[in-house]
Amino acid sequence: MVGSTAASMLRATWRRAARAAAAAARPRFTAPTRGLRLRDNALLSAVPSEAVLRPLYMDVQATTPLDPRVLDAMLPYLVNYYGNPHSRTHAYGWESEAAMEHARQQVASLIGADPREIIFTSGATESNNIAIKGVARFYRSRKKHVVTTQTEHKCVLDSCRSLEAEGFRVTYLPVQKSGIIDLKELEAAIQPDTSLVSVMTVNNEIGVKQPIAEIGKICSSKKVYFHTDAAQAVGKIPLDVNDMKIDLMSISGHKLYGPKGVGAIYIRRRPRVRVEALQSGGGQERGMRSGTVPTPLVVGLGAACELAQQEMEYDHKRISKLAERLVQKIMSSLPDVVMNGDPKQHYPGCINLSFAYVEGESLLMALKDVALSSGSACTSASLEPSYVLRAIGTDEDLAHSSIRFGIGRFTTEEEVDYTVEKCIHHVKRLREMSPLWEMVQDGIDLKSIKWTQH
Repeated sequence: MVGSTAASMLRATWRRAARAAAAAARPRFTAPTRGLRLRDNALLSAVPSEAVLRPLYMDVQATTPLDPRVLDAMLPYLVNYYGNPHSRTHAYGWESEAAMEHARQQVASLIGADPREIIFTSGATESNNIAIKGVARFYRSRKKHVVTTQTEHKCVLDSCRSLEAEGFRVTYLPVQKSGIIDLKELEAAIQPDTSLVSVMTVNNEIGVKQPIAEIGKICSSKKVYFHTDAAQAVGKIPLDVNDMKIDLMSISGHKLYGPKGVGAIYIRRRPRVRVEALQSGGGQERGMRSGTVPTPLVVGLGAACELAQQEMEYDHKRISKLAERLVQKIMSSLPDVVMNGDPKQHYPGCINLSFAYVEGESLLMALKDVALSSGSACTSASLEPSYVLRAIGTDEDLAHSSIRFGIGRFTTEEEVDYTVEKCIHHVKRLREMSPLWEMVQDGIDLKSIKWTQH
């Protein structure tokens, strides 16, 4: 008996020693600080405790940080409630299905839809593909024409190009200098065999808001389906699919402080919009999007939508004030700065400024302690000027000098002031190095110069 007690005590001691050793080996994470944030570099460095300064984050059009409250909602479904929501024979499936349906209700409530009209997808890119290809292909026997705009997101333009390869006709509407489409041109572009009009709600590069309700009325009167890519708008500005007569809408989780890898598409039930499914499989999501629904991700999307609905008014007021502060400070301190896109029909959290006589890429490199972008994250690897800025008639040299500032729910006044201060300093420094800036100061009109190659 004494021997067995001693053995059990020895085992307990060994277990405690093993736990202590494991805890000692685990890297200690340093809490990030605001402003220039500390990043624990344990995964990147051989020294686990080494911390490096992180840039401020001002690129919320590319992605938003996960709201901690969204993570709280997701965690139980990552750990305890791991059932397949399509398993109908036991409690594990039922509890996951209940969570999925609650999330569907939360998404529907944000846009004024019926929960049965919400289909979960992997993100706005998939939603845009389902909407454009799905509607066009379903009605192809009678209708072979689609209308969109030149400033849509790349996945919309590429979906339209793939339809052209299948024999469809696509009209790419130009936009005015403000970035807004001409409603008369839209009306004229709709033909008897037009099946779909696709116009994004808020542009991801210049933040311009299209007149969605007016477009919806035109499409409804012409009996044409209306799809809008609302990835940059859902949860940020009020949207109602019935008031705005929207038939299909694309939603992205990671653009509204939710997780990446999840989104949704709203597809109207009455009058019913039919789509041809792109993905074959088990017939989940009413047969429109086969594949197991990832419960933790859709729970996160639902929670993000509910939070956005509760805090939209507060967030919008706060973001508007910060945006006004940023633009006013930069414009009052620097000459030859142009704001791209309509200043009134505009979402305030997306500010696209062109700094004349400064190369945008060199300004981004100088502002290395602020995470910014010179356009869409999907096309930022290209050194070509943004196709959106070209579409609104921006000169090529100005298009090359544009920077997009993104302000979101977690952006602070101190971060805005720091970004402004650094931006003004580096623009002045880069202009002093620019021969073009020197010529302009001497009163030379650069457009009158005929440049020659040697």
